[in-house]
Amino acid sequence: MLGESHDLLHEFPEYADKIAELRASNDVFHNLMDEYDWLDAHIRNLEELHNPVSDFHMEEMKKRRVLLKDRLYAILHG
Repeated sequence: MLGESHDLLHEFPEYADKIAELRASNDVFHNLMDEYDWLDAHIRNLEELHNPVSDFHMEEMKKRRVLLKDRLYAILHG
């Protein structure tokens, strides 16, 4: 769905406390989450405002978001 939020709290509500804890105490997690949040907001903005961007570029951004989410989940789960 276009414009749908993929923020970590929406994706992993069961980890809300751990997300807050890691964001405050783990620099790697914090930096990954900053990049993830920025990328998610950027993708949503492009979709909602119908800004012209190539399909290839949009897919590459979405792939990067998935990779970041996987890395963040691995830290949360590990």
